[in-house]
Amino acid sequence: MLPTAQLTAIPYLANSADWFARIRHLPQAIWLDSGRPQSEYGRFDILSAAPAVTLETQDVYTLLSEYEGIAKISTDDPFALIQQYLPKTQPIDDIPFLGGALGYFSYDLGRRLEQLPRVATDDIELPEMLIGIYPWAIIQDHQRQTAWLVTNKTVSPAYNFLKIRQIIAFHEARKAINILYFPFSINKFESNLNANKYANAIESIQGYINAGDCYQVNYAQRFSATCSGDPFAAYLALRSALPSPFSAYIQLGHGAVMSLSPERFIQVSGDHVETKPIKGTIARGETPQQDQLNADALEASLKDRAENLMIVDLLRNDLSKTCTDINVPELFGLQSFANVHHLVSTVTGKLKPNKHALDVLATSFPGGSITGAPKIRAMEIIEELEPTRRSLYCGSIGYISTCGNMDTSIAIRTLVCDKEKIHCWGGGGIVADSNTEQEYEESIAKVKVLMDTLEKNFSSSTK
Repeated sequence: MLPTAQLTAIPYLANSADWFARIRHLPQAIWLDSGRPQSEYGRFDILSAAPAVTLETQDVYTLLSEYEGIAKISTDDPFALIQQYLPKTQPIDDIPFLGGALGYFSYDLGRRLEQLPRVATDDIELPEMLIGIYPWAIIQDHQRQTAWLVTNKTVSPAYNFLKIRQIIAFHEARKAINILYFPFSINKFESNLNANKYANAIESIQGYINAGDCYQVNYAQRFSATCSGDPFAAYLALRSALPSPFSAYIQLGHGAVMSLSPERFIQVSGDHVETKPIKGTIARGETPQQDQLNADALEASLKDRAENLMIVDLLRNDLSKTCTDINVPELFGLQSFANVHHLVSTVTGKLKPNKHALDVLATSFPGGSITGAPKIRAMEIIEELEPTRRSLYCGSIGYISTCGNMDTSIAIRTLVCDKEKIHCWGGGGIVADSNTEQEYEESIAKVKVLMDTLEKNFSSSTK
């Protein structure tokens, strides 16, 4: 019989920000956020902090740091290193995470999987992978309106669970808590590309497509601003403006990751594997009538359907490396968010008996919906034409539980706060008949609500 985690019932709070405020003072606090109560798509929130072990990968090296301060460096495959810290435990129904790995895999971690050129400027000083091994978590189930404290001694027998239980018990006794944070300020975002440079890049991509090098390339521009203060204040404003089912907040030593992603990358539950690529986007309308016309136009768009189908085929191929029974139960489903409508498809598979969730992630990473097709050639073109590295953008954020479950996002609509700079990216899939002006405007529209929210609420010029 496999060992099991321990569950303790704790108060359910409709807004998980109230629980996160109680633990965010601890090191490497992380909140995988379903966007509730505003978002209707998600179900669970997972919150934790103070990992027993932290894995930080940069280039060929991974620094492994234990909570007590003992550290070592490894050149082993980072996905395999994570697996070493995930002892098998018994699943528990309706509890997705029973201790294990939480964190991010940046887009640039793909260099550990494929040989890629080194052209773009690498100017964000964050690890290519930052994963904590967490032996405890708060799980909020918004469907059943229940909450649990999960503790798993199998992950780390010597961990100080008493301290965590004391923190939880202290806050349980309080009727309410003020969400405290320091002020935050930001100046105006500026792009690393102007319209002419963007148009030149699209022309180059379409040249590669016409030459038969590729079928589609996801191309992005980066927006950056200087900032100061507490990023958590910014995240609370962002999640109100753009509630999204695969959101996340990760507290870093010199900043934070703030993700408002609408897109699932890969979910593994038992032997069921699912990916839900987004390809096809249109802005929301200013009136109900215009909004419906926009949604209808997206669903009828042959170009967007063709792009979506290309990525579905790519992901079917990726999943076939670790799964059998590959199926596409839904093509071109419409999902609507505060700022845009999306076309979303679903690809499923059955995990092979000798494979693990991390095997699925590694053989599919980074996600095809944000690279292009064929994947490796598209990534080479991205490195050639985007002036700066993507860092976390288009990587993945999520969890891998000791019970074998995994759920990861595609890190789009994502901001990285690194020291006194904040960055976000907007991009889209370019094909042979893409209209440059439309693609340029779409790449801005995808993240405009994020930039506008921060500039409106925290602009340094108005303070």
